[in-house]
Amino acid sequence: MLLKFSLFLQSKLERLYMLKINEIFYSIQGESTYAGERCVFVRLTGCNLRCTYCDTEYAFYDGEDLEIDSIIEKIESYNCNLVEITGGEPLLQSDVYPLMTKLCDDGFVVLLETSGSLSIENVDKRVIIILDFKTPSSKMDKKNDFRNVDFLKTKDEVKFVLGSREDYDWAKGIIVKYKLNEKVTILFSSVFGKIEHVELVNWILEDNLNVRYQLQMHKYIWDPNKTGV
Repeated sequence: MLLKFSLFLQSKLERLYMLKINEIFYSIQGESTYAGERCVFVRLTGCNLRCTYCDTEYAFYDGEDLEIDSIIEKIESYNCNLVEITGGEPLLQSDVYPLMTKLCDDGFVVLLETSGSLSIENVDKRVIIILDFKTPSSKMDKKNDFRNVDFLKTKDEVKFVLGSREDYDWAKGIIVKYKLNEKVTILFSSVFGKIEHVELVNWILEDNLNVRYQLQMHKYIWDPNKTGV
């Protein structure tokens, strides 16, 4: 009986330190204020949203169960200090929290890209959060949890992906309502191929809006549909 309990407990502990990983790859950061820097990406499997413009649907289900130590060993093999935890939606897997903490303990600069639908309250404060509030054209805007604004730090970033003028005006309203300019860096980008860059940039200039416009740089370097970059 004792042996059975010991094996049961061991299996539980092993599961506590396992994550379902879609891919781990080394590339350059294509977005955020870290754009252009070398970065190791850890893409977790699974997402609770189904955005109309999603470009990572392949991460919804496919993945491999890996222990945290194996994940970190893979990250270390690239000899790069910047790591982004992304998805899918990485916060769906509870074991992502000890992974991020261990990476911070080991001296990595850790970025977390997450939607605004799940709480960021318990994310290690050393992690730089890139919070992607979903706009109306995503059809997921009702899932945004704006209580997350209270947990943002000055080094964090809020991203809006815009697919229409309605999205742009909505984002402006959110910025004002939650005083985001006083809290974080704000990133604007367009749904790839949906809005002309010059059009969105002109809107920003006309409104003298205090945001940072960004391109998905990796989609211009490689084929826009290529994974692992």
